[in-house]
Amino acid sequence: MAGNIIVIKMSADNADSEKDIMMFCCAGCGIAEVDDIKLKQCAACDLVRYCSDTCQKDHRLQHKKECKKRAAELRDEILFKQPE
Repeated sequence: MAGNIIVIKMSADNADSEKDIMMFCCAGCGIAEVDDIKLKQCAACDLVRYCSDTCQKDHRLQHKKECKKRAAELRDEILFKQPE
């Protein structure tokens, strides 16, 4: 599970409802985001979420390479975005 984003997508039972519920999990410990647990995104890449600073620090070595790659992609998108 380390280094992966886990997204649980659930559709409502009601056929009339087009709303889907997305649930994210901490990349460090795997705990799901619920009402009393709010996950924070990685500030550099927005790819993973963490429930605590401890989980973020513990997961950093596994996440570092992918984080730098995605952060560079995001910077390039901003720098080279064509005006409309």
